[in-house]
Amino acid sequence: MIKRIELAFEAVLWHSRLLALVAVVASLLVAIGIFFLATVDVLHLLAEIGAYATTSASHEVRETLRQGIIGETIKVLDVYLLAVIMLIFSLGLYELFINKIDLAEGSDVAERLLLIRSLDDLKNRLANVVLLMLVVKFFQQALRLKYSTTLDLLAFAGGMALVGLALFLSHHKAGHTADHGRLPAGEDVHHG
Repeated sequence: MIKRIELAFEAVLWHSRLLALVAVVASLLVAIGIFFLATVDVLHLLAEIGAYATTSASHEVRETLRQGIIGETIKVLDVYLLAVIMLIFSLGLYELFINKIDLAEGSDVAERLLLIRSLDDLKNRLANVVLLMLVVKFFQQALRLKYSTTLDLLAFAGGMALVGLALFLSHHKAGHTADHGRLPAGEDVHHG
């Protein structure tokens, strides 16, 4: 009798992992929405680029328009990266809690990007994209600054050095942990 209760409880507990489907679907819908937003922004950006090409304005007006186009391009890149984060999160949660994605198993793209075997894998992949977003934000802010003193240039150089260090450390860590936590070929994390 106790064994049956234990088995029933374990079955309920095991199947409760399917609650992660709510987060999977919600994250996927948000990713689709953000991809749509970014694409609409790209269409507006293309219109601005067309205006830049046809304008007969002064050099100052063209330079202002050019800076605006570059700034908007960086914003669009940032929004696409956010959409990618949501997509990776959705796929990662599905692979961790629900089941492996059979179509992804033989794909070179999936091996590099999507196959998630542990929460650490998911965190590392998301952290890399977040780091890339922060780098984009840094350059977006750097474009807005006016460098009028040597100290301004020195601060910018220090920021660039810190960005470079963050990218180096991220890459260095990825090199040492690439196989950490991976199962030998042919083994499966998903049971039942």
